Amino acid sequence: MFVVATAGHVDHGKSTLVHALTGMEPDRWAEERRRGLTIDLGFAWTRLTSGRQVAFVDVPGHERFLPNTLAGLGPAPVVCFVVAADEGWRAQSDDHRDAVAALGISHGLIVLTRIDRATDRRIAEVSDQARSELARTGLRDAPIVAVSAVDGTGLPELRTALDDVLAGIPSPRTDDRVRLWVDRAFPVSGAGTVVTGTLTAGTLARGDHLDLLGGNRPVPVVIRGLQCCGEPLSTVGPVARVAVNLRGVAVDEVHRGATLTTPDCWRSTGVIDVRRRSGAALGAVPERLMVHIGTAAIPVRLRRFDDDHARLTLEHPLPLVTGDRLVLRHPGNRRVLGGVLVLDADPPALRRRGDAARRTAALADLDLDDDVARARAEVVRRGAVTQQGLRMLGCQCPTVPAGVRVVGDWWVHAPAHEAWRERLQAALQELNRRDPLAAGLSRGAAVDLLELPDPVLLDDVVCSAGLEQHNGLIQLPGRRTDLGPAEAAVAELESRLAADPFRAPDADDLAALQLRTRELAAAERAGRLLRLRDGLVLLPSAPALAMRELARLDQPFTASQARQALATTRRVMIPLLEYLDARGWTRRIDSVQREVVR
Repeated sequence: MFVVATAGHVDHGKSTLVHALTGMEPDRWAEERRRGLTIDLGFAWTRLTSGRQVAFVDVPGHERFLPNTLAGLGPAPVVCFVVAADEGWRAQSDDHRDAVAALGISHGLIVLTRIDRATDRRIAEVSDQARSELARTGLRDAPIVAVSAVDGTGLPELRTALDDVLAGIPSPRTDDRVRLWVDRAFPVSGAGTVVTGTLTAGTLARGDHLDLLGGNRPVPVVIRGLQCCGEPLSTVGPVARVAVNLRGVAVDEVHRGATLTTPDCWRSTGVIDVRRRSGAALGAVPERLMVHIGTAAIPVRLRRFDDDHARLTLEHPLPLVTGDRLVLRHPGNRRVLGGVLVLDADPPALRRRGDAARRTAALADLDLDDDVARARAEVVRRGAVTQQGLRMLGCQCPTVPAGVRVVGDWWVHAPAHEAWRERLQAALQELNRRDPLAAGLSRGAAVDLLELPDPVLLDDVVCSAGLEQHNGLIQLPGRRTDLGPAEAAVAELESRLAADPFRAPDADDLAALQLRTRELAAAERAGRLLRLRDGLVLLPSAPALAMRELARLDQPFTASQARQALATTRRVMIPLLEYLDARGWTRRIDSVQREVVR
């Protein structure tokens, strides 16, 4: 399917033309038909000679309904610009032309209507006029077809020209993420909430889970049913007019300008940096504006950087990405002021003096056609960003930019990675200087210190910095053997235990050596001592020595026999046997006896 929006001055025959092409009345309201004036969006569809199915979105031409017009033009990839041959170019023709330019619509055709009321000379004049007025839009080279919807003159030629235009449109991505701008929401008896819109990318399927954006929070919804041009379908691909029956939301929770999006694939933003693409210089527009994107219309506040760049603060967040085109509209007289291109949907805060000037220079140098440069700029600014995060910002980069380090799904700026390494090394050196017995820096503290966006990056930083990790603590290399002020006392204890391996020091012995819990823990981390329980320490070699003696005993043996064999006390023997049991070196047979596991 293809979707075509109409455009043109009020009463130039847009709805009549759609009716002549499709046989369907696009005006949905009785008031519209009574007054002969399109007020809201109308919809109709037909199949061309080639077999292509085309749906029309008929928009109002009157200036009072310009927001409705922009809601119809916003998502449309093709436009049929209508100019009456007898009247020629008029005031709302300007607004619709400016909207087409602002939205960057580059596919369409120009239709001169009511030629039955005009002479050949007049038709030629209006044709030249339309061509001149649209020269600065994407329709500058669009075909011009003269028709009369009353007597049918030119309609076959119009269908052929439309077929040719549609044949040249690039195929949309069926596997892309979905962002469906809602233009209508209504209840259906027995079905619930139904919304309609123009699907420009991605695929919808019955049973799909989506997020409805447009309120204070995303609302999870499920597609209960789908229709396209009145036909029920199980899946619908782009580009198509679709009606989506939703489960999980009431009709009064949905409004024009809301969006149905693929979950976890869009980032709603309330602040964007933009570049002027058409219309008035940004220095000449009001600070308070209306912005149109898709079917949404919201108030914004503009902060001008220069005549071509500005920051827009939206009244409420929208799912926007780099490359989106927005229409700027005057909030008072409703005139289209121009169009802007989103350069950054997640711009940095401007807090320090000179930030605005630096930001202006960065935006002026930004080339949206260079995917690699854009991706690198995002990575440089953030230090690290996931590939999914880049995609959510509208940045598709097939290759890794220079100066970027890949860590799992993260792209990390190499200088930022180096700074993390240096900061972590410095922090550990300072910790060692202040407290030689410190076990190291915890992973959580390291993540906070480096302000890492994800703890998964820490392992790569630790490894590249040549540091060590033990039991969730990060340490300097070789740090585990350095006991600082406790070194002499530990060496003395090692000497005593080497002479009598199972004569563990008692509390008084440890106090005399000034070996408290903290010093003993450091010695154990260093592999110098083994703590069986608080206050009970042996050499790390003690379990192996004990096993050598226990293996010589008649099996099974009792704790008393083991104590005698090792020439030690029950205070030492019971914790040592429990240690051996826990490692599977010995095994309890009953409440009294054990045996060595062969």
